[in-house]
Amino acid sequence: MSLAHCLWPSARASGIVEVGNAPGAPMDSSIPSYELEPAAVWRHFATLSRIPRMSGHEQVLRDEIAGWARQHGLGVAVDATGNLVISKPATPGREDRPGVVLQGHLDMVCQKNAASTHDFSRDPIHAELRDGWLVADDTTLGADNGIGVALALAALEAGDIAHPSLEVLLTVDEEAGMTGARGLRAGALRGRRLINIDTEDWGEFYLGCAGGADVVVDAPLESEAAPAGWQALRVTVEGLKGGHSGVDIHLQRGNAIKLLVRVLHGLAADGVPFALAAMEGGTARNALPREAGALILVPDGNGAGLRQALTRTAAEIAEELAGVDDGFALRAEPDPARPEHVPDAATARRVLAALHAAPHGVRRMSTRVAGVVETSDNLGVLRLDAQRLQATLMVRSLLDAGTRALADEIVALFDLAGLPASVSEPYPGWAPNPDSALLASFLQVYRREFGGEAAVKVIHAGLECGIFTATWPDMDMISFGPTIRGAHAPGERVEVESVGRAWRLLAAALAEL
Repeated sequence: MSLAHCLWPSARASGIVEVGNAPGAPMDSSIPSYELEPAAVWRHFATLSRIPRMSGHEQVLRDEIAGWARQHGLGVAVDATGNLVISKPATPGREDRPGVVLQGHLDMVCQKNAASTHDFSRDPIHAELRDGWLVADDTTLGADNGIGVALALAALEAGDIAHPSLEVLLTVDEEAGMTGARGLRAGALRGRRLINIDTEDWGEFYLGCAGGADVVVDAPLESEAAPAGWQALRVTVEGLKGGHSGVDIHLQRGNAIKLLVRVLHGLAADGVPFALAAMEGGTARNALPREAGALILVPDGNGAGLRQALTRTAAEIAEELAGVDDGFALRAEPDPARPEHVPDAATARRVLAALHAAPHGVRRMSTRVAGVVETSDNLGVLRLDAQRLQATLMVRSLLDAGTRALADEIVALFDLAGLPASVSEPYPGWAPNPDSALLASFLQVYRREFGGEAAVKVIHAGLECGIFTATWPDMDMISFGPTIRGAHAPGERVEVESVGRAWRLLAAALAEL
């Protein structure tokens, strides 16, 4: 039995970009034919694309970059957390100017389509140049934050840019918990002006960001023997766009976990008999889940009622997501798996009710910054079997009190259902400083170089700047970057021209500073 709303794959342009070379080596022969500039930036991005860099597994890449830095006579330090700091003296005549820190993170979000055989622990990223964008179709590209890292390394390498003393801070584990930023000690940096290169809209400067916390559900479950003779079915939600759980949260895209729970909860409400055996969905708490599946057991002779209920729910969801997530598909197919035990019926009802009631999406828009989400959450990861429920919900807010309030509300909800939940160590937001001298300098340089005005914004995403403010309260900070679309989801892409513009801005700003 199969129920689906299908989206045919679009035609693909030719020209595969195989990125995979050492920092000082030329890029793959297919890349120069596209004449990607600036060459140094793309060469460094090729290195990052060649070497796997899952969160918590950045050592190989860090060692590669550290070795390159030593070969270029640069200062290298690695702290106890694994963060890398590379230093370069000021150019002659600028030794007395305050130092500048260029900052990015080494890890990337690792997401792939279900049919992909890509192994993020060993395989290089494959990308394609298409209509001015570098795209990874079946996986994340890692432009977040690989392009920012590449820009910083290119600044260290450049011999024709005037600049004050430079430090490049490359943190670890940003995407999974900001462990690197949390572990950074006050003595690690000398500079007091920090340029974070980790945002995704060219022509915009960011002065603030959301803080956040994870709500972790880890609940043992009561189980019982699986009903004898019942048929096993795999119910799957797939085909969603996914995306960044902060930047894209307001776009009303589907959350595969929440939609799957809605389907199952609806079956129970319609009186369709089934036993819930297992559920899984999502792979990262900061990515909108694109796929989720459940193993259920149904009695023989119940196919017509089940098919009717699923068809109706699928049509309702497809109508709601029209124009937003047109690839949505709901499938139900026989599964050879037959578990010996399942959560008992009462436990399954409590789990589905709690997950169905759990909030997801925008909770509140900011009344201080027009058009910006203030508080949201994302049910990002779910695993359930007969013995245990595990789930992670990521809460974000521009207000630290907003993070605490929504996280506590979610914990209370699961507590009412008898399912233990806790709040992980929160990280603070980055409060805007509209009087920033660094911002004023960047705005002036942008105006001079590009003949227009840059936008000044606050982002509903977590940047490490919020944690840095706790360690260095007097640090003057700004964040910018090239245009990246689809971060944290397969199909992530970066606009090549905007990378060149970002490099031009960075070089000019360093000279100005």
